[in-house]
Amino acid sequence: MATPNYSYEKRQRELAKKQKKLDKERAKAERKSSDEGGLAPGAGQADAAASAGEAGERART
Repeated sequence: MATPNYSYEKRQRELAKKQKKLDKERAKAERKSSDEGGLAPGAGQADAAASAGEAGERART
């Protein structure tokens, strides 16, 4: 029976994680660029406050 190649599995997980992070960053940048053009002047501040609250909740867990 062949032994598992843990180095290969770890590398594949790292690559998948890196790809997912890049996809999230791209989506975030795309949302940010599309939001800047279509919002009213005060609406961006409410979104920023909500995002900051969500980030704080994630940090606590």
